Amino acid sequence: MELLIGETIAERVQSVLSKIRSAEERAGRSGGSVRLVAVTKTVSVDHMTEGLQAGLTILGENRVQEALPKRAALTEAPVRWHFIGHLQRRKVRSVIGLFEMIHSVDTVDLAQEIDRRAGESGHRQSVLIEVNMGNEPTKAGFHPEDVVRSVLSMAELPHIGIKGLMTIPPQTDNPDSSRPYFRKLNELAREIAAFKIPSVRMDELSMGMSNDYEVAIEEGATLVRVGTALFGARHV
Repeated sequence: MELLIGETIAERVQSVLSKIRSAEERAGRSGGSVRLVAVTKTVSVDHMTEGLQAGLTILGENRVQEALPKRAALTEAPVRWHFIGHLQRRKVRSVIGLFEMIHSVDTVDLAQEIDRRAGESGHRQSVLIEVNMGNEPTKAGFHPEDVVRSVLSMAELPHIGIKGLMTIPPQTDNPDSSRPYFRKLNELAREIAAFKIPSVRMDELSMGMSNDYEVAIEEGATLVRVGTALFGARHV
């Protein structure tokens, strides 16, 4: 991964945090209502450490096999870990108890497996439900029209706690093009919250990445997943 010439990770972290605060102000939201999840896919432990020293508090990993050794190397760091990538059922056991939040529950079957594994280990796992707001065939996630029914079904699982929704809108070079998808996800969360299901909360909206996180904040994001703007472009 490469940083732009003259920029340090610390400078990028402070720039992103400043833009988050400005977006909160524009949206009339209180400071601290949005948390930054630093996407550390392919990022070295040394660069992650630089980011933590600069003010990062949540690290988001996409791949189980990459996340586990990094987590082991940073056991003493004051950091929270979120799992933000596609999670295969056969790897669920590896993440239970190691990640505060799983952002990417995209099927009822996966939710059931998380519930089973969490029950076996004595945990109650916090999760977000991934919604494919653009109904894109190449992306995972529940279709918007199926979310309410699916959440009602998953609410009966005793060892998961549904905390909100997550989405990745269709890719675009214009950040404002993502706005309708973020707005609809917020509306969908409000619709689910209206059911007042005791085991379901809609406190979290995980939406917005390096190119559109400011727009996402204006539309209600509480968690923004930012990688490139912090660590530079990935080379994989």
